Amino acid sequence: MTSALRALSRLTAIFACAATAALAQPGGRAAPMVMVGHKITDGGSYATLVALQHQPNPADNGRLLLAFAGGGGGGIPIWESRDKGVTWQFVATAHDTAETGQANCDLRTQPHITEMPVSRNGIEAGTILLSASSSCQAAPGAAPGGGRNMHLRLLRSSDLGKSWSTVSTIASAENGLPVWEPHLLILDDGTLVEYYSDETHKPDNYNQMLGHKVSHDGGKTWGPEIFDVAVPDGVDRPGMVVTDKVPQKGYVYGFEDVSGPVQNRVYIRFSRDGMNWGDPKQRGIPVQTDAGQYPMYTPSINWFPIGPKGVLVVTSRDTGGPAADPASNTIFWNDNLGEGAWWQAPSPAQKLPSQRAGYTQALLYLGDGKILHVTSSAVPAEGSAPPDLSKTVMLANIATPDFHRYEAENARQQGTALMRDASMSNGAKSRLGARTGTLTFRIHVPVAGPYRLTVNYADLGYPAMPGLKANGMAVTGTDTALRLDPAMEALRTRDLGTRGDGVHHALTATASLKAGENVIQVTGGAHGLDVDFLEAVPQQ
Repeated sequence: MTSALRALSRLTAIFACAATAALAQPGGRAAPMVMVGHKITDGGSYATLVALQHQPNPADNGRLLLAFAGGGGGGIPIWESRDKGVTWQFVATAHDTAETGQANCDLRTQPHITEMPVSRNGIEAGTILLSASSSCQAAPGAAPGGGRNMHLRLLRSSDLGKSWSTVSTIASAENGLPVWEPHLLILDDGTLVEYYSDETHKPDNYNQMLGHKVSHDGGKTWGPEIFDVAVPDGVDRPGMVVTDKVPQKGYVYGFEDVSGPVQNRVYIRFSRDGMNWGDPKQRGIPVQTDAGQYPMYTPSINWFPIGPKGVLVVTSRDTGGPAADPASNTIFWNDNLGEGAWWQAPSPAQKLPSQRAGYTQALLYLGDGKILHVTSSAVPAEGSAPPDLSKTVMLANIATPDFHRYEAENARQQGTALMRDASMSNGAKSRLGARTGTLTFRIHVPVAGPYRLTVNYADLGYPAMPGLKANGMAVTGTDTALRLDPAMEALRTRDLGTRGDGVHHALTATASLKAGENVIQVTGGAHGLDVDFLEAVPQQ
């Protein structure tokens, strides 16, 4: 079985076990939107995960701890998994012990959980650290802050999350102005760096800025606020910092730019030491494919040790650009340390969209290419009822994304049309014009040598095979028909003016590629056709 056919079979299995809702598709036909994964619990958003690796009892290493905003009530729920994310159990609720004397005041939202890797600065290795926004509610449903002070707290646990104590207040704001969206990074020497969003500088024309503080004593005290991303125009609103360690470049820093030149676009920056990020007025590198798709809102960013340079993976609540996924059930990835083209792949968990779903999703690498994904989702429909968009469930799933696959809708486009199609590998395709249409794939490969190139495509009712070039040289190959599984065929978009029969084709060829960036072009055939993806797999 070819890799293209195996991929289609995997997708069929996913769709077969999923709950469905309706989504309008081109051509006026409704195609299913699906939820994939298993429910952990009702409610919640802002997921954050840590895999314990430094516990005093080695038997506790490998446990996963999950924290999230519970939604409405006080405190941050803590859950655990002892089987790498397959099943979950409730552990405890972390409360703000500094606020026990005030009614309706507690930790409420935007938690971040991590583990101390070394015994340093008065804190033992294996201690679990949690930072979150603490606020008071004047009444149920009141806005964060409730007109009273808002705080960023640091908490600690030495018993696997069962009990928590408040260590310190990192930052505070008065009169309902927020300091929120904390993210805690522990440097190799045990230094704590807390990043957060801050609205207290509005009088100085910072609609919102991103800053950090540093602690050298295990979080007991914190240094001055340092500006990381701050544009004093009264408009720009960078928010929701996320970071991860990137061995070759130090650290990566991602955020959303809510009111920037492109609304809600996600940017990334790099720093060697995790504390100096360059000019605060510079946003950094926009995460965007060559075709113009980009992640929007509430990002997460992770570096995973897959391949020689690893893979950077970004999630978001929404996506923008042509043929964007309306549910944002996609991850953006780059295997060249943020340089060159970005690509999309289906996210391991597939959520139902709403304004509350997908806030700050969590990804964790489990080894062997497997990624655990936890996100919030709208509540699935029951019977003929529509999904309940006012509520959420916490959703988890494990999958192995294919980082040798390059979606046609993400390539540079010439003489093409982009459209959604649920039967395609990432729910979209590029319709390639006859003869003059061209898709340009800028792909990065780690080593030079022969690679098997596979173009998955479907004709529109008239025989058409695309052309293929590798670094400017024409490549000939073998064309194989692939009959879609009936379940996938049922999802196929049937738009007016085409007479496709549901048969996909795999054009397979071998080409010699160089280490680094290569340019693969798929060119139009005798008639129009739909291109799903390109795969480039090293030959053994």
